Amino acid sequence: MPGVTKKPLSSAAFFVWPWCAKIETMGEVEFQVNRQSTLRVEGVGEEQTPVIVIDDFAVDTSRIIDYACDSASFGDDSTAAYPGVRAALTREHMIAQLDALFPLLRRVYAVPDDLQMRPVNAVYSLVTTCEEDLRTLQRVPHIDSSKPYYMAITHYLGRGEFGGTGLYRHKPTGFETITEDRLSAYIKAGDAFLAAHGEPEQRYFGGSDDHYELFDCIDYRPNRLVAYPGYLLHSGLVDPARDIDPDPRTGRLTSNVFVDFS
Repeated sequence: MPGVTKKPLSSAAFFVWPWCAKIETMGEVEFQVNRQSTLRVEGVGEEQTPVIVIDDFAVDTSRIIDYACDSASFGDDSTAAYPGVRAALTREHMIAQLDALFPLLRRVYAVPDDLQMRPVNAVYSLVTTCEEDLRTLQRVPHIDSSKPYYMAITHYLGRGEFGGTGLYRHKPTGFETITEDRLSAYIKAGDAFLAAHGEPEQRYFGGSDDHYELFDCIDYRPNRLVAYPGYLLHSGLVDPARDIDPDPRTGRLTSNVFVDFS
């Protein structure tokens, strides 16, 4: 994006990869992390929050997609936060992914040694909600958690061109991250903005307005894995004409794993 400076924090050579021959089976589904995957870690925004991007993360995603199409049971998101349907990942899939990422997450985000990684949720996700049905919190950028070592991990699976993930700055406060010490001020400023200007437009949030500034984006690319702290303000960059599709074989299929080091 014009005017955006990204500072690379590291490259694949900086890490000793633990996944060189990692294979887990999900029934008949085999998940293998690609030893030839390409890693970069970039500091984004003015706060230089580290974001992990790994291209060609899995050796092959076809069986993962087949499992989502043929065996996964999709349903509405019980939290009402995700604008679509979700289905549980298999435990084996989650373990294979986290085994590969564990040392990288701990090192990049300087997680204290005495904290243990605890999975919070692990799902397939599909965007299916029409703009007229979006709830208020689905029409603005959000965080997943304000906890210091809560991580969001997204693996773009759907084959095709889809919207990526936008990263945002909250204009009234200047915050790009909403940590526990900022949460109260962020909520207070957000409530004041809505009281003065009204509800957000009935649409997916895709750019900038007087409340939030889009300062960077992570492009969608099939078999790209992205990880970032849950306190980073973000939103899916959804194009309703292209991205809303309930079919996991043709839609914006992702896997989403959330973990908390505590």
